Amino acid sequence: MEGSEVVNGVENGGSSEGRPPNPLAATYRQCFGGGRVTAGPCKKSVVRHHSLVVKTKTTGIAIEPRLSSEDHGTEFIPILRSGAWSDIGFRSSMEDVYVCVDNFMHDYSVKNFSERPNAFYGVFDGHGGKHAANFASDHLPKFIVEDEDFPIEIERAVASAFLQTDTAFAEACSLDASLASGTTALAALVVGSSLIVANAGDCRAVLCRRGKAVEMSRDHKPGCSHERKRIEASGGYISDGYLNGQLNIARALGDWHMEGLKGSSGGPLSAEPELVTARLTQEDEFLIIGCDGIWDVFMSQNAVDFTRRRLQEHNDPVRCSKDLVEEALKRKSGDNLAVVVVCFQPQPPPNLAVPRPRVHRSISAEGIKELQSFLDSLKT
Repeated sequence: MEGSEVVNGVENGGSSEGRPPNPLAATYRQCFGGGRVTAGPCKKSVVRHHSLVVKTKTTGIAIEPRLSSEDHGTEFIPILRSGAWSDIGFRSSMEDVYVCVDNFMHDYSVKNFSERPNAFYGVFDGHGGKHAANFASDHLPKFIVEDEDFPIEIERAVASAFLQTDTAFAEACSLDASLASGTTALAALVVGSSLIVANAGDCRAVLCRRGKAVEMSRDHKPGCSHERKRIEASGGYISDGYLNGQLNIARALGDWHMEGLKGSSGGPLSAEPELVTARLTQEDEFLIIGCDGIWDVFMSQNAVDFTRRRLQEHNDPVRCSKDLVEEALKRKSGDNLAVVVVCFQPQPPPNLAVPRPRVHRSISAEGIKELQSFLDSLKT
């Protein structure tokens, strides 16, 4: 088991062409001003909710909130608290990595930003070694803040950062073949009251909205219909649930050394993330992001229920993350384990009052007849 670990200051405990206007752009401008935001040298320091509109594209999904004129006057501003934990589990080596940065703009030396909430959280599940996961956890946040579109066109900046990280790792591997490996990647950003989740692989992000699990990502498995179509259109195939008979995931960063999966003209293994955005409200309590070792033994609603109970007991996201990992071990998860819990409010989740159903009682016709007979006997 790993001991205490510090990751970025937190102790372990595509193109715009053809895209619709970003409905959250005004929020980003309000958060950071209309001027260009510049970044200095980086410092290392289950259900779809009715308020979400689902848009499916061939290159990914985007889930955006329905906004009304009243939303702008009563905007919910989250108070961020986060914790993370990891464990090697029953594996011989540890290949999972996480990043927790509650003050993203400050820690990555972004200038001219307001004091509104801004944070970056990520989980990276490596395979074939830890090099790709380490590389992605270090470079992905940097590529995001260095993008000229950040933070005004934040979705485009994040998607571009995934592809830049993948390309940069390919260049690193060409110089040092010992780095050859791959990793899934899931990043969650909080900017003001907006939550943006980008996923490539089978890590998962689940939002707790008043006790209900709202899945903010979907697992990229080769057998899924939306991934199968993309894979086959890219010249790939699925054999016994594996992409080209080699990987049990459909999207990942790295894996440039594996024949037939990636190339200069593309391939069936994609590094492009699917993006999901939502406007946080007072009903949103916390977010769980975890590598697939967590979700092998937790269903999304089950994880939300478990986390909610733990937060009600001690209200500590670090302890809660550790609780999730230890429970996954008890449930015999056979993988490395890494999880991040992000709370949006200072108080623990409230108890949810369950209204008692009204009980309707009735008497049968035979019962009424017997009652009438009894009353008549009393008169006599």
